[in-house]
Amino acid sequence: MPDTDSIVPLAEALFQQDDVQKINRELVQFMFQDNVAVICISKKDKKQRKMPFKSLYDNNERFWQQAGSWEYFITKEELSKVIEKAVDKPANWEKEHDFYEKAKKQNEADKSQPAVEQGYGKEAESIFIMSPAERVKKIDLNKQRLNELSGKKSKDPEIVTEALVETTKDAAIINHAALLDAIQLADDEAKKFTQDLVSSTCEMVKASTQLISEDILNDDLLNTLVEKSNGTIVQHMTRVFLNGISFLDFYNKLVTGSSLINKLRVSFSKRYGNFYCLLLPHIAVEDISLERIFYQGMRAVPPNSLLDWAVGFLVHDIGKASAVEYHEGESAYNREIVIEHVKLGYTQVMNKTNYPKEAGLITGYHHEYFGDSAGYGYFRSYLEQYKKSNPNAKYDYCISYDIAPMLDHITIAYFPAKVLEIIDVYDSVTDPNRKYHKAMSSEEALAMMREQFIIQHHKIDPIIFDIFELFIRRKKKKE
Repeated sequence: MPDTDSIVPLAEALFQQDDVQKINRELVQFMFQDNVAVICISKKDKKQRKMPFKSLYDNNERFWQQAGSWEYFITKEELSKVIEKAVDKPANWEKEHDFYEKAKKQNEADKSQPAVEQGYGKEAESIFIMSPAERVKKIDLNKQRLNELSGKKSKDPEIVTEALVETTKDAAIINHAALLDAIQLADDEAKKFTQDLVSSTCEMVKASTQLISEDILNDDLLNTLVEKSNGTIVQHMTRVFLNGISFLDFYNKLVTGSSLINKLRVSFSKRYGNFYCLLLPHIAVEDISLERIFYQGMRAVPPNSLLDWAVGFLVHDIGKASAVEYHEGESAYNREIVIEHVKLGYTQVMNKTNYPKEAGLITGYHHEYFGDSAGYGYFRSYLEQYKKSNPNAKYDYCISYDIAPMLDHITIAYFPAKVLEIIDVYDSVTDPNRKYHKAMSSEEALAMMREQFIIQHHKIDPIIFDIFELFIRRKKKKE
């Protein structure tokens, strides 16, 4: 433990000397800007670790004030440097820096009310302090837990669902914490830093996909278990991951075990033709068919692809911490903040880890909405560059199951990203914990999505959506 004469409790350091209830926002600002090291000491075993102030603050803006299993300190030397900067700040500093106005408002709120945990919940605190080896060990233990359940002939749905929820939640938080550390490193160094975690997470995801089926998850039970976490970002990531795998399981069974594809061919012209004619205006109406929509034909998802896609579902919102005010707070919709989470997630997954390329593309493309103006992501800039080099080029297909046709601009979209768009929107509008809108019922959500995302605008895929609607209705019948 550091010499107590050389450190100061962070909570003591960051309050105004003349008012113990008021945060010294100038000090917080400079702590954040300089990413000052915080000394974290475990109350249980006095284990200590240094963590960047920014990483801790991004996860929970009041981390130093709240009772938990860790205590936070700053060296007197570092504190002196920060105070010196605050004292010497420019005269117009107040006008130019309002980043921490929110922290000020929180301190002026009723102290009797419990603090709202941001993003990843209170349980993230212990994970953020773990060493890389401890995080990998936790993932490995969770994988073992899932594999043991897979080996049992008779499976209790409650036990299975609880295991899937808890292991997914842990994996989401651990990967987010690791990426916050990794972004401070050069790309090659970051990939080495996250290599073991990526391998263990992929193995855990494989165990999840082997265990889960669309028959095993009960929505009410899943939601009850998920809401034990008080971080709504991790709640969302958990539900999307599990429901995404469950949906793909349903989709595969429908494609391989029913006459779905033949039925779609029969009803295609009447039910879907107009939608796809607008997406492929240069293709003759009589040539627009199911085979024209799905490059190389509509088919089941092979196990290897399903695993890579499942990893993408897990990490799809890994960059969402910077958007925490929009996703967790009561402020109005801010498009720039929302767009940022896709950019952060994409660059972090692609540049700082060795996750499958498919996972990175799912992260970056899951809000593209067939190029609709309301969509966002990296598709826009790629398409603009491509059109400059190939001004006469046109898409001949809509959706591919593989990466290459999309990156070569043969298709407009990537199948798992189109699946995730639907699941992501549905989960967001039915989530009872989102404070910026009232949660919709399943029926309301499905009706709204069809009207606003298919009829009024061409954002989500109508064929995949129809299968998703069957998936939701079947689950509701089982309740």
